[in-house]
Amino acid sequence: MDRKALIAKKRKDKGFTLIELLIVIAILGILSTIVVLSVRGIQDRGQSSACSSDKKSLETSYETALANGLDLTTPASADVSSSLVANGYLHAESAWYKVGSDGAVTVKTGVTTCT
Repeated sequence: MDRKALIAKKRKDKGFTLIELLIVIAILGILSTIVVLSVRGIQDRGQSSACSSDKKSLETSYETALANGLDLTTPASADVSSSLVANGYLHAESAWYKVGSDGAVTVKTGVTTCT
């Protein structure tokens, strides 16, 4: 082989072909799609867990307030969360749930994340 043929052969062996690059990009796209879908599932489970925990917290604070003799007799449709906060049974009112005077914990109007 002459010198020009060797140089041409070396140049040809140094890079990736367009097909190889397209295959790698396609594989990376598939992997990123899988990761995004996995993360979305984790977020959904986290939201569900947060809702469940919030509801349990409200139920427990209501029962504790009654056991300690707090008077929560208001109209049945009223939200007693503010009374629970004012008396130290809750840190803050729930963004998702309301507590009736009968102890029923229900989803607030307009909330779609905790159903």
